Amino acid sequence: MGITLTGGMPKKKQPSSEFGVRLMQLRQARGLTQVQLAEAAGTTQRAISYYETDAEWPTVPQLIALAKALRLSTDELLGLKGLPRAATAKPPPEERRIWKKLRLVAELPQRDQRAVFRFIDSAALAREARRSA
Repeated sequence: MGITLTGGMPKKKQPSSEFGVRLMQLRQARGLTQVQLAEAAGTTQRAISYYETDAEWPTVPQLIALAKALRLSTDELLGLKGLPRAATAKPPPEERRIWKKLRLVAELPQRDQRAVFRFIDSAALAREARRSA
């Protein structure tokens, strides 16, 4: 009598509600992980996963927080109103890479953020000067 173990990761659950599908698509289009969206909305990754994969709806305050984190109206998030085209278009890989770097900058102390912004301003001015010459 032996025990058989199946190896590997558990299967990813597929969204079971229209809202779950919509939330997942919008999150991915914004280039966010569940953890990043949870942090932006003031909740947990587990809650985001639950909203995406189970037929449950977030509470009204949580719905508002999710909409703000995704830069949408609650009507757009719920599917009552069409989405702006840019909300569903997946940004190109280079743009996603830049946004990820900017999210890291947002976590730096204020002093370091100012240094990064001064560098960006200097680089942009130098580029503009080369174009004008």
